[in-house]
Amino acid sequence: MLRRGLLAWASRVVVLLVLLCCAASVLYMLACTPRGDDERLGLPRANGPTGRAGSQAAVLSWEERHRDHVGSLKRQIAQLQDELQERSEQLRAAQQLAGEPAGAPGRAQADLLAFLRSQVDRAEVHAGVKQATEYAAVPFDSFTLHKVYQLETGLTRHPEEKPVRKDKRDELVEAIQSAVEALNSPAESSPDQRPYTASDFIEGIYRTERDKGTLYELTFRGDHKHEFRRLVLFRPFGPILKVKKEQLNMASTLVNVIVPLARRVDKFRQFMQNFREMSIQQDGRVHLTVVYFGKEEMDEVKEILENTSRAANFRNFTFIQLSGEFSRGKGLDVGARSWKGSNVLLFFCDVDIYFTSEFLNTCRLNTQPVMALSLQVIKKETGFWRDFGFGMTCQYRSDFINIGGFDLDIRGWGGEDVHLYRKYLHSNLVVVRAPARGLFHLWHEKHCEDELAPEQYRMCIQSKAMNEASHGQLGMLVFRHEIEAHLRRQRRKTGSRKS
Repeated sequence: MLRRGLLAWASRVVVLLVLLCCAASVLYMLACTPRGDDERLGLPRANGPTGRAGSQAAVLSWEERHRDHVGSLKRQIAQLQDELQERSEQLRAAQQLAGEPAGAPGRAQADLLAFLRSQVDRAEVHAGVKQATEYAAVPFDSFTLHKVYQLETGLTRHPEEKPVRKDKRDELVEAIQSAVEALNSPAESSPDQRPYTASDFIEGIYRTERDKGTLYELTFRGDHKHEFRRLVLFRPFGPILKVKKEQLNMASTLVNVIVPLARRVDKFRQFMQNFREMSIQQDGRVHLTVVYFGKEEMDEVKEILENTSRAANFRNFTFIQLSGEFSRGKGLDVGARSWKGSNVLLFFCDVDIYFTSEFLNTCRLNTQPVMALSLQVIKKETGFWRDFGFGMTCQYRSDFINIGGFDLDIRGWGGEDVHLYRKYLHSNLVVVRAPARGLFHLWHEKHCEDELAPEQYRMCIQSKAMNEASHGQLGMLVFRHEIEAHLRRQRRKTGSRKS
């Protein structure tokens, strides 16, 4: 099947090239046809100096030249059709030879298939490749049927691309169609299985390793609620290949949301309102772990938890109180290790994060006990993609413990998430870093304490600068004196004209 598919694909490419050559030849002949003086200047007028006889002669001459030109073009088209027929016969003969068990064409096809498979084995598909720093990891883009969410644009514009550029749209449409064909393949589906269509596609992620190819992971709706079908495809700079197909049941996959906290009662109340609506009412497969530092405002936080528990009949929460100064890494580490049940999916979250129930499914679908998921944060319409954040992550508890957890020597704000991310990059795990459209970081003023270490303080200032305003707004603040001077000059000019 693969050999015939490759040859059919090569046949289509050759036919397309021949047709393009034909069209180019026609355009070239049209462009290179010499133009007489009467064509440049137009036909003589009937009442002009040459008279009616001259006009008729010019018309006849013009028609004769164009008849000759059309005849020449017809002969060239016929010649190209003959060449096309000859090439088609050669391709059909090659296809027949490819079906034979032995011979040079068969060996060539086998060598090509072996090369394509070697590209899959070299790429970061089945196992992770150890990376030196967080800058070496190739991020994923996420996409739906109509939109693509990417990180390459940075802060220059909104990373939601709609409408999607045609070449990229064609590429992703082909990947979705290939996945649908694989799902509906008689060899891999049961007779009573319903037919899958593109409308069953939920979301996907993809990335390109420039020396190997493009990896696609696509998720489709399953036959029942909380069931999904996922396909892994790979395009090794050639025909797209199916790598893996699996059926996923997320009905019993619990997400343990861990939130470290110190004071900030108003923010926690807002967080619990969203958690009640999205996590409890809409999703229902969550556990909440709150790790609280100190005793100040602790009673208010516990009261909010208890009120939510009574109102929503929610008992899946744990409250842990720690002494000492706030340390995000320590809080998340203690919360993760406090779980006493079986292996659980962890979502490291902050109190100023807003997420949807769809994001919880994204967390489940893109995280496996052999994988780590690092997700980006998107702000509201007036905000930006936070492509420099590493704090909101999903991973299984077993992986977190095996990787060594957080660096507990880090105190205060910042740094702990980057160190954890580097640990995952230095392992054999596949790290998925992609935009998450259902995760929002609500704006809040950022304070950088003097007690922070120099590296942490620098990171805090950088984050503060990125959060305060957009690039354009910061520019308006920097150049406000020039803008005000310009406006004053304009007002003076306007006043002088009126006087």
